[in-house]
Amino acid sequence: MSQHNPRSRRAFLQAATAAAAWRSLGLAVPYARYLPIGLMPVVATAAGEDILASLGKPGLKLLGDRPINAETPAHLLDDAVTPASRLFVRNNGVPPESVGDPDLWELRVHGEACLKPQTLTLAELKRQFRPVTLQLQLECAGNGRGEFRPRTSGNQWTTGAIGCPEWTGVRLADVLTHCGVAGNAVYVAYKGADTHLSGDANKSPISRGAPVAKAMEKESLLAFAMNGAPIPPVHGAPLRLVVSGWPASVSGKWLRELLVRDRVHDGEKMDEGSYRMPCKPVAPGAKVPNDEMCIIGSLPVKSLITFPESGRSVALGTPVALRGHAWAGDRAVKRVDVSTDFGATWQTTRLKAPVNRLAWQHFDTELKFSQPGYYEVWARATDTAGHAQPMLVPGWNPKGYLNNACHRIAVQVV
Repeated sequence: MSQHNPRSRRAFLQAATAAAAWRSLGLAVPYARYLPIGLMPVVATAAGEDILASLGKPGLKLLGDRPINAETPAHLLDDAVTPASRLFVRNNGVPPESVGDPDLWELRVHGEACLKPQTLTLAELKRQFRPVTLQLQLECAGNGRGEFRPRTSGNQWTTGAIGCPEWTGVRLADVLTHCGVAGNAVYVAYKGADTHLSGDANKSPISRGAPVAKAMEKESLLAFAMNGAPIPPVHGAPLRLVVSGWPASVSGKWLRELLVRDRVHDGEKMDEGSYRMPCKPVAPGAKVPNDEMCIIGSLPVKSLITFPESGRSVALGTPVALRGHAWAGDRAVKRVDVSTDFGATWQTTRLKAPVNRLAWQHFDTELKFSQPGYYEVWARATDTAGHAQPMLVPGWNPKGYLNNACHRIAVQVV
């Protein structure tokens, strides 16, 4: 008697479902012969009802309201510098209702490996340290979580948990040096003024950090302005960390404390799988012990097509301008290629250098389509170490982190 193979049956059903989805388009698919088995067509998403107007976030997609989390549709990220109105929102707790006079906001710097613990007001930070303005990317480690199968818990981000505003502040390294960093220092962590959803004043919604070397990079900032204006309240006013290239959870908001630790920080969301990946690849759906999970550092290479908007119809024979952004955690991007035949062939784009280290890079090109039908445009970035985006969703993990699959948009040629 033959044995039933549940994996084979699941793969068959997935392939059958995908085939039905492609037929439902009602359009010719010129490069259908190159379709990866089980690939679903891109579904163009609308911005939806503007329920984030009170936060000045028109067009964003609300993922949850306790706490508030919202992502930005790709076509609204077309600006070279992300406007405050289009930066995604990621909260873990309840933001402070009022901060009072920003200049009187206090930051306490202390910890086991801090030589000269002290408290500094925002006015003192501005007066005592040289201001710096840099364009720096922020990305949630869970950006792309919604594509993992089986699904993982957490906000089901698609592509919009990324942005690259211009930040003004003082270098974290300058403040740490002023307060003294002992030779046994290992981590620099933070605590914010946001409160736990339970209302328990003894609980912190999030308290994370980064190794001393990352904290001391010249791009790591204590920021008080975004795009030339005070940071909006939802983004951490009046003072926040910006530690670019690593998960945005390292960039604490409503900053109240910096801790120079003599160990890896043990604050909220530093353990039990939070912002950790399996140290070795695992099977989809696997249970991974906490001691086999490694803390996420530099984020992987990634790209985003911001024009045209997915779902656009274009006339046959009309050249189509295409543009977007690419980034690569601590590294730079070396090239971005695009494909209109599901990865069978690739076309190299024009790629600009970043305006400064850890800013995203802009790419553009022109596409031509030779016959009518449904197309997908895929973007694939390659970083300076030679790492390229995978064409499909990469290794599954229990928290749904680090999905850097090629970005895909749909184009109908008529």
